[in-house]
Amino acid sequence: MVNKSVLRKLSDTELEKYLKEGNRFVPEAVQIALEVLKERGRIFTAEEETAVQQLIQRKKEAEELKRTEEKELWQDHITEDPTAIKLFPRKLIFIISILLGTIPGAILLSLNFIKLKKYLAAGITLIFGFAFLFIQLILISLIYILNSKDSFTIRKSPEFLVAGTGALILFGFWVLFTPKKLPYRAASYIFPIIICAIMAILITINYQGLFDGYILVSFAK
Repeated sequence: MVNKSVLRKLSDTELEKYLKEGNRFVPEAVQIALEVLKERGRIFTAEEETAVQQLIQRKKEAEELKRTEEKELWQDHITEDPTAIKLFPRKLIFIISILLGTIPGAILLSLNFIKLKKYLAAGITLIFGFAFLFIQLILISLIYILNSKDSFTIRKSPEFLVAGTGALILFGFWVLFTPKKLPYRAASYIFPIIICAIMAILITINYQGLFDGYILVSFAK
């Protein structure tokens, strides 16, 4: 938010810069600069007034366009177009990553990247998915230790917090490495179901205490 009192401290010459074409000031600042100059007795011709208002309008439109583009960046562009590439849906990967951990989510996301020929992204995603399993164990243990020492308190379970963090990081990988506004069709759920079943078995067996079934048990209650 632009502070009018700050602009009032500027000289007329400095305020005039706000009205010039190509400046980087926000439209609100340009409007306030115009008002302050008028208060100081600066007379604007009809042409000058029109030019400034058009400048303000263009800046507002540019800001709106930028907000729209940023919003679309985070949107999921799933489509029914038969010519679109088939990918495992973003929402599916996010939910699976929260419930079953980053390993199955990373496998599905890396397969998406392979289809898109983003091989480096696929490798990074896969490495992260498996590495986060050990990071998760360390973080959860650390949080419980700190809670017991009253260093800080987390009301919600650390398991949910850490699982959500991993899922959000994978979500960030999707946004970062997937082409912007890419329309895609949802791929078959058969493979994700198989991966989820295998992961659920591993969590149930909990070999050498590597997997935590807290979240699955919580949702099953």
